[in-house]
Amino acid sequence: MTDYFEVHERDGAARVGELRLSSPRSTPALVDDVLEDGGSLWRQSREIPDGDESTLTILPHRAFPGGTAMEVQESFAVDVPDVDYPSVAVVSSEHVDDHGTDAYALSNVQSVMGHGAALVEAVVDVREAIPADTALLFSGVATPRNVALLAYAGVDLFDATAAVVKGTEGRYLTTDEAYFLEDLDELPCSCPTCQQPREEFTREDCAEHNRNALEAELAIVRRRIRDGRLRDYIEGQARHDQWLTAAMRELDSQWGYLEERTPILRDAQIDAATEDTLRRVEIQRFADRVTTRYRNRFDNPLVLVPCSATKPYSESQSHRQFHDVIQWRGHLVSMTSPIGVVPQELETTYPAQHYDTVVTGRWSEDEKQFVSEVLRRYLERNEYPKIIAHVPDEGYRDIVERVEKRLDLDVTYTVDEHPTDDQSLANLSEALSGELKYSKREREHNTVRAIADYLLGDGAGDALFVDIQTTSRYPKIQVRDSEDTQLATMVPQYGTLSFTLEGAKRWLASDAPVKRVEIDGFVPHGSVLAPGVVDADEEIRVGDEVIVEGPKAFAVGRAEMFGREMAESTRGIACEIRHVEEQ
Repeated sequence: MTDYFEVHERDGAARVGELRLSSPRSTPALVDDVLEDGGSLWRQSREIPDGDESTLTILPHRAFPGGTAMEVQESFAVDVPDVDYPSVAVVSSEHVDDHGTDAYALSNVQSVMGHGAALVEAVVDVREAIPADTALLFSGVATPRNVALLAYAGVDLFDATAAVVKGTEGRYLTTDEAYFLEDLDELPCSCPTCQQPREEFTREDCAEHNRNALEAELAIVRRRIRDGRLRDYIEGQARHDQWLTAAMRELDSQWGYLEERTPILRDAQIDAATEDTLRRVEIQRFADRVTTRYRNRFDNPLVLVPCSATKPYSESQSHRQFHDVIQWRGHLVSMTSPIGVVPQELETTYPAQHYDTVVTGRWSEDEKQFVSEVLRRYLERNEYPKIIAHVPDEGYRDIVERVEKRLDLDVTYTVDEHPTDDQSLANLSEALSGELKYSKREREHNTVRAIADYLLGDGAGDALFVDIQTTSRYPKIQVRDSEDTQLATMVPQYGTLSFTLEGAKRWLASDAPVKRVEIDGFVPHGSVLAPGVVDADEEIRVGDEVIVEGPKAFAVGRAEMFGREMAESTRGIACEIRHVEEQ
């Protein structure tokens, strides 16, 4: 049982946690000043340390370097004692067991540094084998340049050994470089240690500066995690070292590991400043769900249009002009990088209204390939009586033409010079001539069904929302049954659905995939803590709508942990409760 480490906030695999010593410490953090090493068992036997709550004790261990034969590791494996103070077990990424400690130190960390694929494989193997609410310690490797990427991968605890050693060797570290001290004419830092004349700055001062720089970088990392924007920072920071960029991209390829830990919604805006943004979990997840879960329910022609800087798109000047012409005679789908394609029903659904991108007027080949692949998959799944592409030449038309050729479609192009010029809008109107308008009722019903499909799974919208009526105005649609009982409300901030108890009961009784949390015999008020969770569906992600059931209560709320984390954790808030009913 983990007693001395608790995760408070999450940003993908990165977490802000609390090392619950007598003097608590927020993580990711340096902990060398509170580490006590119980010693290696290679040279001699060791007594179990006394330990106390003021320190984090590394239990007696045998460390195995990378590449040690598995039979050797198994033969010399250590029985880790069960202690009642903050403790660390030493493990190899090639041989990991759950020892019930609060943290785990990676013994073969030196052999995986400098190699992106090896680092990612090691972190993922360890993190998947140990409980979700335990800390991971990397000793002897952290520098101001690499620590953000290590935290992003899922490492929580560090020491300043590498930074200090480099300082005593005369290497002056910053977040982007390691300078030889003798090459510096001035000190590019304003930490207390650097507030002295350059000629008086010694190697001991250099070591102290390196530690300060490492501490400062960790403070930035913690802030970025709290803001949900560590990935934006990593996309720039990793560029300072090629192997760090490789590690970031290797992490992107670990879809299961990162997707499980990435919230389905958040307040933070995604800054699409590099092509690595295309590989972000949030982007790939949206594209995947739109092309495997979303189902067009309109009988009207498809109208493809460019995105807009204003979000949601319908509030932009250009899209208002499109709407004035279309008049609900066509189904509007926006094309954009880095999102892909966005049906009008999902324009508020995270991250469709939560991103900003660099506007140059030119599309890269990677962007074209990504968006054309998403559009191809979308059109293979959804049939339309007619396809109208109201898009400019710059990139957009090239993408549509690629898909048109590949799927052997017949696309009508309506843009003359610019999508909003008079001639182009007239062409669009003419292309829709004779088409019937769909009603507000149809539009709203299809919107809540599409959101249910996106959130819960293919077909969920039809399974949940038959025989319904909608009230209030978009984007705050309320869903009611035929007897006027409220079932759910659309949340405009995230483009999701918030269920009532009656809606949750309908969800449970339907064929839609259910995200369920089983709890002990108590009635939750406000939140459910992890110790009260008996089991949870592994498909649950942070931000998901969940049904909470126990012997004494039925409730509905929103997940604050992913499913496996709820089931494994012994501390922290598992989900926030919105409505509860005693059984």
